[in-house]
Amino acid sequence: MKVLILEDETLAGQKVKQLLHEIDDSLEILDIIKTVEDAKAWYDENETPDLIISDIRLLDGLSFEFFESIEYNNPVIFTTAYDQYAIKAFEVNSVDYLLKPIQKEKMEQALKKVQKNNASNADKIPYQEIIALMQSQQKDFKSRFMIKAGQKILAIPVEKIAYFSSINKLTYIVGYDGKKYPYDQTLEVVDQQVDPKLFFRANRKYITKFDAISEIHPYFKGRIKINLNPEAEDEIVISADRTPEFKKWLDQ
Repeated sequence: MKVLILEDETLAGQKVKQLLHEIDDSLEILDIIKTVEDAKAWYDENETPDLIISDIRLLDGLSFEFFESIEYNNPVIFTTAYDQYAIKAFEVNSVDYLLKPIQKEKMEQALKKVQKNNASNADKIPYQEIIALMQSQQKDFKSRFMIKAGQKILAIPVEKIAYFSSINKLTYIVGYDGKKYPYDQTLEVVDQQVDPKLFFRANRKYITKFDAISEIHPYFKGRIKINLNPEAEDEIVISADRTPEFKKWLDQ
């Protein structure tokens, strides 16, 4: 089976490739592509894959834009951080999905499902219906975070949070006043709890709010360096892969 991967983050794309080879080393990975436009160009010049594994959000837009522009009736497995409303849409339209972070067992189950399906009888997936359903529902994001401080439990409103950091595998909430509170969830979980219009996952160790960014500087090899207020303990550099997404987030 020949597989094309659409994934905007390099590490995530390599993780999908690794999982596929662990499950079935006979799978041929044709390419890993990060943008809608590059996917269109690739598809015009190469053979049709037997399977596409696609993140919903690519660097320059939704992957649905790619699928709507081509004639493709083979199976698709979407990878997504969306909630149950999107999952129901995928189930109704017989599109498979995997929630991030992707588990090997789930990937294996999805591949088995693909192998059982008769791709030649598949209908074109109604992507517009999925997009409409996704846009018509709004995810509830946290308005406050409950943390334990000694013998007390405090509620920290989102309005008072400057950024989240991960130090020595411990997550902290950092307020505008510089106070730091331990939080018993990983940054991966926090990333799903906060409004992406307000917060951005800068790297593996920081999720920052827009107005906590005090300075932005061009950095080596297409990367961006940011300074935070209150000052962060580490140098914060946004990778070249995530720089387009960061600029788009700034310009919303």
